[in-house]
Amino acid sequence: MSSATTPTLVIGEAITDVLTGEDGVQRARPGGSPANVALGLARLGHPVRLATRIGRDGPGRELHAHLRSSGVVLTPGSHTDGPTSTATARLDAAGTAHYGFDITWDLPPGALDGPAPAHVHTGSLATVLAPGAERVFAAVEAARAGATVSYDPNIRPALLADPERERQRAERFVALSDVVKASEEDLGLLRPGRSPDETARRWVEGSREGRGPALVVVTMGGAGARVFWPGGRCEVPATAVGVADTVGAGDAFMAGLLSGLLRTGLLASAGPPGAPGAPGAARARTALREATARALLDPRVGSALSLAARAAALTCTREGADPPTHTELARWAAGR
Repeated sequence: MSSATTPTLVIGEAITDVLTGEDGVQRARPGGSPANVALGLARLGHPVRLATRIGRDGPGRELHAHLRSSGVVLTPGSHTDGPTSTATARLDAAGTAHYGFDITWDLPPGALDGPAPAHVHTGSLATVLAPGAERVFAAVEAARAGATVSYDPNIRPALLADPERERQRAERFVALSDVVKASEEDLGLLRPGRSPDETARRWVEGSREGRGPALVVVTMGGAGARVFWPGGRCEVPATAVGVADTVGAGDAFMAGLLSGLLRTGLLASAGPPGAPGAPGAARARTALREATARALLDPRVGSALSLAARAAALTCTREGADPPTHTELARWAAGR
């Protein structure tokens, strides 16, 4: 990576979701958890680059056009001559998606070339599937000295071959991260027999020693989220909505959370050194750890969590991974 700095780099899969509803009708939608987070951040006004693997086939062209239309910039090496990966999701009566996958994951040569990022986000299949997972880990590990890091394990049971190995892989990323978002299901799969709260608490305890996440958010679907930091914990209620489906809701939550933390200087963003609202990694990491050292929730963190909950709720009201813009969130709030 060059000495220039780019704001946020998301590393991970972009795939085509083939959704099958209760009516049996199939609908193709752009997807992939990291790509959805990149899309959500761009729609909330953040410059973002995505390092991924997209084929030059028809689905790949559609994915690229979808991301580009909202402002996501693909790194130049993200295209491949291979086919674009797909996920087949069947929606149950509650609108919850159950997935199967036809995916190849490796970053094409040159996908990680370019300016050094101020903040890096990764997660999901990109952090567990060989051969690409090791390249993603090496990239995040190398970037951490100059960037803040966020991670969402987003475990897929259909691809969970060895729970112990997946736990070890996931917790390597946790140790590199400043912010982690995980679902109750994720934590149950990673640590069977241990409560999700206990796992989250153990993850943030490491932050007292300057390693590991200063903030861990455990999402619980319609029951909201529980938030853990070294100084305390709290609950964030969900926003009640009519659910079209839950596809992409967790990714919209992640994007909203990151957006709020980026805007308040608790994660790093690019800009002139010392510029207000554009702290480097060291200053942002210190600010986040200071904000999470107290028992009471810092208002900046509370605001980011509120934004995350609203973004997830609005996403649930429409089909597919379709995260909102700031304008849509404002209009939706005004009309409620």
